[in-house]
Amino acid sequence: MAALDRWERRLVSIARVIPYFVLTVTTVLYSIFTTQSVPERWFTYGVVAFGFVWMLWWFTLHPAWHGRPELMAVFVGGMVVFYGVLGLQEHWFGAVSYAVYVHASEVLRGRWMFFVVAVTAGLATLSLFGGYPPAGEEAAFWLLLLIFVVVACTFTYVGHVTTEQSRLRKELLEENEGLHAQLVVQAHEAGVQDERHRMAGEIHDTLAQGLAGIITQLSAATATDWERRVAVAAELARENLAEARRSVHALRPPALDSAALHEALDDVAAGWSKHNGVSISVTLTGAVRETHPEVEVALLRTAQEALANVAKHASASRVGLTLSYMEDVVTLDVRDDGVGFDLAVPSDGFGLPAMRHRVHRLSGALFVESEPGAGTAISARVPA
Repeated sequence: MAALDRWERRLVSIARVIPYFVLTVTTVLYSIFTTQSVPERWFTYGVVAFGFVWMLWWFTLHPAWHGRPELMAVFVGGMVVFYGVLGLQEHWFGAVSYAVYVHASEVLRGRWMFFVVAVTAGLATLSLFGGYPPAGEEAAFWLLLLIFVVVACTFTYVGHVTTEQSRLRKELLEENEGLHAQLVVQAHEAGVQDERHRMAGEIHDTLAQGLAGIITQLSAATATDWERRVAVAAELARENLAEARRSVHALRPPALDSAALHEALDDVAAGWSKHNGVSISVTLTGAVRETHPEVEVALLRTAQEALANVAKHASASRVGLTLSYMEDVVTLDVRDDGVGFDLAVPSDGFGLPAMRHRVHRLSGALFVESEPGAGTAISARVPA
């Protein structure tokens, strides 16, 4: 693409030099082969000098004027008059019509461009015949005029379409580059935000829960069971230190390293029941199948968070955990017979928002049912 752009810039530069080149060559040929008198020659040279100065001043030295239609109308009008006078002076200058075509196609648009091109083609025909032809040559004149006009307008139109396509292509590329840069920024911001949510969730699911468990064990220690409580607290501290390291490196939870999701849930449930002294049952329904690692991590973390909430708030005596493999979704249900809570009262905790964020990231849904005195049921559903 860069190579094409360089070639396009070169062609534009060449096209803007060609009018001067054509005028110079035709002037040299005129000087060699003309039969005009000396006064006529000096008049022709004066017209040629006017053409050089006109193109230099209006077009070459003031590129900013190219986008001003009123100034370009004056410029092209002057070019048509210049060519008309010069072409009728001597047929050698018929090729100078190319200069008018080039400038008209670059600075004019629509019907005015084709009007100027057609008028210039007519002047080129008159230059070729040395003026309006005498009787007997009129048919040839009009036929040649028609050919000149059709060919000039056709090539001008093709050049105009090509130029417009190139311009639109550049605008589209610039727009795409801008959109790409914007998407890169948005993706970076989304990645940063997602990583913040991940780290917040991991800290809450591991360190916060682990510290809460340690505090619970140490606070409940008595003179008769302090050794057991301290041992449980130390075990929790070691487990959560390992979890913290895994979270920093974005690794899978250790429960999923060598076990399937339902087996990992069994281990988590057994450890939770042991630490909290609450009976828990784990049920598996449907045919177990392999799912995406993120799905497994999200459901395991949801189960851990739900059980942590039960331990902190529910005062439950029984908890049921059900993992269901369906045709296109996997569902995790956690139910308890605890004190429940009022869903209409806003919660300032991080637990439920963290669970919702994990599930929603996977295009899933989280449902919560609870009322005071009737326990709580949490259901997470994610695509299989």
